[in-house]
Amino acid sequence: MKTIISILPGILISFAIAVPSWLLGKSYPIIGSPVLGILFGMILSFWKRPAIFDDGIKYSSKKLLQYSIILLGFDMNLFNVFKVGSETFILMCFTLTAAFVTAFIAGKLLKVEGKTTILIGVGTSICGGSAIAATAPVIHADDDNVAHSISTIFLFNVIAAFLFPFLGHVLGMSDYSFGLWTGTAVNDTSSVVAAGYTFSNAAGNLAVIVKLTRTLMIIPVTLFLALYTSKKTSGTRSGNRYSIAKIFPWFVLGFAIASVVNTFLPLPQGLGSSLAQIGKFVIVMAMASVGLNTNVVKLIKGGNRPILLGFICWAVLSLTSLIVQSAILSTR
Repeated sequence: MKTIISILPGILISFAIAVPSWLLGKSYPIIGSPVLGILFGMILSFWKRPAIFDDGIKYSSKKLLQYSIILLGFDMNLFNVFKVGSETFILMCFTLTAAFVTAFIAGKLLKVEGKTTILIGVGTSICGGSAIAATAPVIHADDDNVAHSISTIFLFNVIAAFLFPFLGHVLGMSDYSFGLWTGTAVNDTSSVVAAGYTFSNAAGNLAVIVKLTRTLMIIPVTLFLALYTSKKTSGTRSGNRYSIAKIFPWFVLGFAIASVVNTFLPLPQGLGSSLAQIGKFVIVMAMASVGLNTNVVKLIKGGNRPILLGFICWAVLSLTSLIVQSAILSTR
């Protein structure tokens, strides 16, 4: 009960921002509710709010986002999930490799600190802040490394939410190709769902599936980094132990279970779609919370080289996804 009371004020302010964002997004679908949620949240981030809101805002941007993804599973067909996963495996191999190689080379050239380079590379290639949070303890990154990398990744998350739908329409992309592009080239789950559903519901559904498949790469990449770091450190320390349970994206299992239920169980007509609509509204709440936590001034003061590194990695990842789609994968 004490925990609920502590997070309730922040959840309520996220809800209050999400309501007009949702309604305006329905009236102006080209902009989209998630983008409006981020924008309104960023505007209110300049308000020096009481600390009572902080826990709930953080909860909304993290936990509620994960729960919303689970709810989206009730509008998914598991056979389509497997089909998309198999079709995009090659695409993910190319994009992840390109991002990691680019981070390594560009990081050296820009003389960005090694751990910051790893975190930006992992955050760009896999799933933004979640990947950074999972990787940081493995490579023993300090607070400055984490702050620079998360600030950099978040900056391009916000840009992607606005820029990708616009570029998708300019390039005349189909729902399928845009969903693949967004799912493989946008860093964080929050911006994937914002950009995807702003473009169209079909593109958003596909982008979420692709992104969740991509998120699973946290496990092998982090385990590799744990092994690499342990070999570099002399001796064995208890602090080097790493639990798979701490890095596994458990909400992916919830999404899969919801998809199984929707695929194989006779749900009442319209229930799956209704649950998915609730999930999309909760996404807008999460976007509002993300905007509320944005500190534009701090991002600017954080340094130019990590931001430049993040931009280079993001640009290479985005172009690689488009090139591989055009050259190897068939688009619809």
